[in-house]
Amino acid sequence: MLAEPKAANGENGREARSFSRFREELHAFLNYSRVEKGLAANSIESYGQDLQGFGTYLARLGKRVEKVQKEDVRQFLESLYSRGLSPRSVARHLAAVRNLFRFLSQEGKIGANPTEEIQSPDIGRSLPKYLTSAEIEALLQAPDPATPAGARDKAMLDLLYATGLRVSELVGVRGEDFDINLGVLRCRGKGNKERLVPVGKSALKSVEAYSREARAKLLRGRSVPNLFVNHLGGALTRVGFWKILRAYGRAAGIPTPLTPHLVRHSFATHLLERGADLRSIQLMLGHSDISTTQIYTHVMKERLKQVYQQHHPRA
Repeated sequence: MLAEPKAANGENGREARSFSRFREELHAFLNYSRVEKGLAANSIESYGQDLQGFGTYLARLGKRVEKVQKEDVRQFLESLYSRGLSPRSVARHLAAVRNLFRFLSQEGKIGANPTEEIQSPDIGRSLPKYLTSAEIEALLQAPDPATPAGARDKAMLDLLYATGLRVSELVGVRGEDFDINLGVLRCRGKGNKERLVPVGKSALKSVEAYSREARAKLLRGRSVPNLFVNHLGGALTRVGFWKILRAYGRAAGIPTPLTPHLVRHSFATHLLERGADLRSIQLMLGHSDISTTQIYTHVMKERLKQVYQQHHPRA
């Protein structure tokens, strides 16, 4: 996973030993995160990428990971700022480093955790954007269900808005995950945790229409467990669906470049607008902490302010 750092100034041996040691500890940490904590593959990959820079930084110092001090971590963060990284990116790198040292502390490989008293950069908290009901309606009407690809796309868009799934959850859906009689979908989310998500009749109808004929035409005789497949008969990827969604957003005349997460935000916001309670939305979105879901209450407050400003005669 980690590329060997380029040594200079006759310090090859010290850098190589430092980097080799770091690589061993990183490998153990990523295995722990995957097996013990059950983190998703995307999270594991992100940790690996962010920690690679930290490992290279330590190698240049010729410092073994168990000898790292608070000041070393602070200087690493300063180096990220000097490269032009945003506070949000720096905070992400710090989170990865912090989790690594927590693991090393639990394993008894270090004494004091050098990241404990280092504060994360203040990145604020931007409110999630969302689509209006009219924009969602235009988006859902954009695919042509008369074609195999159009039937697939309509089923995916209907299902995405009906359930608020993450894109990785959406492309991983299998036919057997649906309980048509109960109107629910069994979803495998982050950390391979399962949850049941209600699915509306309109979305179920679109999924059934796609499964009946269109899927077989796209499969071209192949056997794939995933419900949604591409034109070559393979499983549709996250990037593949992202491109499809962007194209339909343009076709529907929506000025905002669409992402699956934007539709997910719209799902949650529209539920809250119509009186759904926060706890139910948390369960449907698969948030492990209610504080993550509470961001949508701030969206509603901003929305109420806008309505007041636009319509109250003494605003």
